[in-house]
Amino acid sequence: MSQPFLLGAATAPYQVEGNNVNSDYWKMEHVKHSDFIEKSGEACDHYHRYKEDLALLAGSGCNAYRFGIEWARIEPEEGHIDRQALSHYRDVLLCCHSLGLTPVVTLHHFSSPTWLIGQGGWAKPYVVTAFARYARIVAEELGDLMTYVCTINEANMGFQLGKIAQDMMKSKGKKEGDVQVGTNSSLSLKTILLGMLEQGRVFHVSPFAVNTFLKPRNQAAEKIVMAAHRAAKAEIRRVAPDLRIGLTLSLFDYQPLPGGEERAAQLWQEDFGFYLPFFRDDDFLGVQNYTRKIIDTKGAQEIAPDAALTQMGYETYPEALGHVLTKVAEDFHGDLIVTENGIATADDAARCVFIQKAIAGLRDAQSRGVSVRGYLHWSLLDNFEWQAGYAKTFGLIAVDRRTQTRYPKESLSTLGAFARA
Repeated sequence: MSQPFLLGAATAPYQVEGNNVNSDYWKMEHVKHSDFIEKSGEACDHYHRYKEDLALLAGSGCNAYRFGIEWARIEPEEGHIDRQALSHYRDVLLCCHSLGLTPVVTLHHFSSPTWLIGQGGWAKPYVVTAFARYARIVAEELGDLMTYVCTINEANMGFQLGKIAQDMMKSKGKKEGDVQVGTNSSLSLKTILLGMLEQGRVFHVSPFAVNTFLKPRNQAAEKIVMAAHRAAKAEIRRVAPDLRIGLTLSLFDYQPLPGGEERAAQLWQEDFGFYLPFFRDDDFLGVQNYTRKIIDTKGAQEIAPDAALTQMGYETYPEALGHVLTKVAEDFHGDLIVTENGIATADDAARCVFIQKAIAGLRDAQSRGVSVRGYLHWSLLDNFEWQAGYAKTFGLIAVDRRTQTRYPKESLSTLGAFARA
């Protein structure tokens, strides 16, 4: 029997749960010269309010929920497994099933245990063994309630950030919209250097060895990330062979102008082709796309002055999703799930239009034979967008963080309507 199309929304634990005090990002938020605009704090208190949030999602007609398990909660100290945290995530999975929501579980969504960074983080081979051990524990304890597992969210993000770092050193400067994650480009060099020194002291390593997941990486270091994915997949297979396992990638719709074809192909190879050998035999690939980039002989052009922009500085271009799905399917022949796609805007009517156009593009890709098995909108809740704080509103549900009151937006109904279409 074929699986039903997954329609729903996504969150990440650090961005919504609140008080992830054993995570590396919590430590980085709290140094004196932090590169975060504001602190995450209680976030959306989703850790305690997930039943309310999932009831709203299911009530819209959606049938799937992508969420993350926080490694730092499961293993707050190296080798110490928190049984209460495992019990909590079992309750979340049970809640999903009780509401008719298929869970799509992410094992790592950017944040890591503090102790891992002290061991060299994501640039040292040690992470391969540590992550595989954690993945095995989750599969052993919760695998009976899971169906889809994303090992690593946006496994290619480190190299994307690395390219931005290189551009900054070449004095090109960074602008919003260069990368699909919330960053803070307003920091002075002095603040950056002081923050690095303070982070080194927090993690008990050299300031240049604070290798969090969102630290810029070269392709040699990316091979370590992909080795961690493959090791985790092997451990999951050993204890829960029926689970469907994949990872997710951050992908742009690269549109070449005449003469820009070679540069666009190079960019696609860096974002996708380099990683393909490491996930080619996965059960699915999570596709995460938000916008396009128009490419000439020198690379990405500046966004047109009259283009509509999101709060993230991206061009508002929902049509990109269908293009990316079709492009991915040229070389990856397994199932695709859109694990993130959305728009940061205060204008929910614009979000409704974005959803409609994005899903139209998805359906067009399906009509061309692309095996797209789900669409999980980013995000269920207005949440903590990393260094950029709470000002970037991606959510289908607004959250008054003073009272933690939820206010479903019209876009939640717009998304849910596709379940009945």
